[in-house]
This record gives sequence, C-alpha cells and structure tokens, in this order.
Amino acid sequence: MVIRRRLRRFLIPLVLYGISAGVAAYFVHHAHSGARGIEAQQKYEAQVAELSAELDGLKTQRSEWERRIALLRSDQIDRDLLEERARVMLGRVHKNDLVIITGP
Repeated sequence: MVIRRRLRRFLIPLVLYGISAGVAAYFVHHAHSGARGIEAQQKYEAQVAELSAELDGLKTQRSEWERRIALLRSDQIDRDLLEERARVMLGRVHKNDLVIITGP
C-alpha cells in the first residue's frame, strides 16, 4: 500500500509534465514549420523581394516604352525611330547593316 502511494506520488507529476512537454513541443514545432510559421514567413519575404525586383524591372521597361511612344506621338517624329519601325515593317535593310541569319 505504501509503495503504491509513493509510486503514485511520483508517476502522476511525471505523466503530467510529460504531457505538458508534448503539448509544448507540438506548438513549438508548428510555430516553426507550420503553414504560418517562421519558415513560411521567410519564404514569403524571399518571394516579396523577388517580385519587388521584377516590378522595378517592369517599371523601368514601361518608362522606356512610354518615352519611345512619346517620341512617335509628338508633332515632330524622331527620325531614327521612324526609320527603325519602317525597316521592321517593310523587312528592308540598309546597305551598312549587318544581317545575321539564324537557322530554321
């Protein structure tokens, strides 16, 4: 009888501490590698940085196209751009142009 009481006095807190440690480990694990954990946050931050760099490149490209369009729309058309577009549309080349023909 005395042994059972001592055993119970020792095992009950041990089991409760074990369960508490298991629950805490579960939450720590999911806080680190869950769908909204630290690893997911780092992936999202890397994706945001990549998309921001792509956005900056696209903004630069858009401003370049807007500048070229503005040159074509103005009262006095830029002669170089007009010549370039005419060559592309007509399929003509200048005698000083270097033409590189790629294979089929």
